[in-house]
Amino acid sequence: MARSGPPAASPAPEGLLTPLQFLKGVGPQRARQLQRLGLETVEDALYFIPFRHEDRTRLTALSALEPGKTQSCAGTVVGISPPPRGRQRLPFSVMLRDATGYATASWFNAPYLERVFARGQRVVLHGKVVRYRGAIQIQHPDYEIVEAGEDERIHSGRLVPIYHQTEGVGQRALRALMWRVVEAHAGDVADPLPEAVRARRQLPGLADSLRNAHFPPAEEALRTARRRLAYDDFLVLQLGLGILRARTSRARGIAMKPRGELARRLRAALPFALTAAQDRVWSEIRTDMAAPSPMHRLLQGDVGSGKTVVAALAVATAVEAGYQAAVMAPTEILAEQHFMTFQQLLAPLGLPIALLTSAVKGRERAGRLKAAAEGELACVVGTHALVQEGVEFRRLGLAVVDEQHRFGVEQRARLRAKGEHPDLLVMTATPIPRTLALTLYGDLDVSVLDELPPGRRPVVTVARTEGKRPQIYEFLREQVTAGRQVYVIYPLVEESAALDLKAATEMAEHLRKDVFPDLAVGLLHGRMSFGEKDEVMRRFKAGEIHVLVSTTVIEVGIDVPNASVVLIEHAERFGLSQLHQLRGRVGRGPWKSYCILLTGESPGEEARERIAAMTETTDGFKIAEADLRLRGPGEFFGTRQSGLPQFRVADLLRDAPILEPARQDALGIIAADPELRAPEHRGLRHALLSRWRGKLDLASVG
Repeated sequence: MARSGPPAASPAPEGLLTPLQFLKGVGPQRARQLQRLGLETVEDALYFIPFRHEDRTRLTALSALEPGKTQSCAGTVVGISPPPRGRQRLPFSVMLRDATGYATASWFNAPYLERVFARGQRVVLHGKVVRYRGAIQIQHPDYEIVEAGEDERIHSGRLVPIYHQTEGVGQRALRALMWRVVEAHAGDVADPLPEAVRARRQLPGLADSLRNAHFPPAEEALRTARRRLAYDDFLVLQLGLGILRARTSRARGIAMKPRGELARRLRAALPFALTAAQDRVWSEIRTDMAAPSPMHRLLQGDVGSGKTVVAALAVATAVEAGYQAAVMAPTEILAEQHFMTFQQLLAPLGLPIALLTSAVKGRERAGRLKAAAEGELACVVGTHALVQEGVEFRRLGLAVVDEQHRFGVEQRARLRAKGEHPDLLVMTATPIPRTLALTLYGDLDVSVLDELPPGRRPVVTVARTEGKRPQIYEFLREQVTAGRQVYVIYPLVEESAALDLKAATEMAEHLRKDVFPDLAVGLLHGRMSFGEKDEVMRRFKAGEIHVLVSTTVIEVGIDVPNASVVLIEHAERFGLSQLHQLRGRVGRGPWKSYCILLTGESPGEEARERIAAMTETTDGFKIAEADLRLRGPGEFFGTRQSGLPQFRVADLLRDAPILEPARQDALGIIAADPELRAPEHRGLRHALLSRWRGKLDLASVG
């Protein structure tokens, strides 16, 4: 099919690796601007897929614009109305005319547009149409100014690509560059997919998919192209994870088969029986630990489902088999809390445990490092300080990693490298939708604790605004009078940590003096020493403190069954998973428990959605789905830090149905050809090595 548009640039001799600077019309300055978008080579540009397309096959006439719809239109600028000086809250407006009539476009907080628009310009707009004071208006539209003499065939009359922009490079300039790159170079890209896979999954060729992902002739071609490119992203990821997993299962590990005396004593000392889910998961872990290949398991469970007890049973088993265990947490606070919990569970069994974080220094640190290296410590709990040079174990048999999504694949591998193929148990309290578990943890077996301990009651969650504060304080007093205890949580965000800490400290003082002068009010925050925090928590657990004002240091791992209310101040400033974790601090005893989300009078739209999700459900998986929808996968998991290759096109929410077939194909390919040596898999092998950039070597350390 003949393609319309400007003439194609001649292919550069270096092909896909040609720096964009050397393409016609780019040059050093434009190349620097493109670099801010991550675009350095021709190949980068080919995979810089538009985030949406506008249908400009039929631009709507100004007289036919309909309020309530999002539409594209074009017109000539006939009037410009900037807001009067000192009245920036009024919009910047532009009057447009076409052959059928007039319309106004308006933007708020955009004074710079006065330097952009001029009378007589032809403009293409795309945005929401409203009726304002009787007139048709397009609010906050995307705009493009049509330069005289430009070839319009790639900018209108078709499905037009819209790209992410950077300062100094407008849509039209980007689009013209992309047209030249796609026309000249899409055909240079070798297709890595074996013909048999393409035929079975009914996928188009890679060159056509790249062309149609940028400049599709129709909607169907765009959908098919995106499906092919997303499939490639998923296949390369799942091939890498599959190879990691296959190598792990082939590696010689440690078969730990002690009599189980320590685990039995630990269970007997617990003040409760394990749930059926804990029993099932512990059986899976025990079976893995007894096998000759290394355990590689993810333990996933909602807040309060009892993951730590199961991990402690695994530690006791490893120690009884003659090995040491390491427990790694993402923050000092969480490491300290784990240390206290593991010490409570394991010290009565005679197992020596130590804490190792960056806060442990000097002679104390040297002593703990020596004890770990000589095998005197049964278990070391710490932060990523555990994977640093100078930390050695005599016989590391079990590595436990908590809140895994905050660590990278590399850190996981470095911890395992401290031993000879030790077992790995990864834990997370962030419930993960299945598609994401397959993506992030495709190299792990998954165990789910899907049952809360008996007696746990759902927490009643309500949202309140500042005006209700007096009634809230009255309710807190009623709860304390009834014998319960209360948390009051303050946010602590890095940009304003000092201000937030001051606010939390002042709030504790205000509650102590003015609101609850007859009650014991305590304060807990991250700047306190380990000993100070330990003392405050001991007093709270003993019931000596009625109201505990805290920053988010209590997010995970604190267990006070008598606490029945958590009041979260400035709830709009917390993320959804953090709110869910904080809510998990109550509801641990037999009494009815409450979570009060206190917000300002007018939180933003996304904050309102987070608060609504919290009040609608206490199910961690539903909370995770909502969090994922609101934040997107990259931010939800911090996948940039995870050590996994970045997706070029795939979106875990939109393209979830494509993931499972890609995973099945990857597993089938690896089963037949574990190292991708067959001729038909050469393209996949090359794609894998370039996208994983050496990270597959990690498997060789276990």
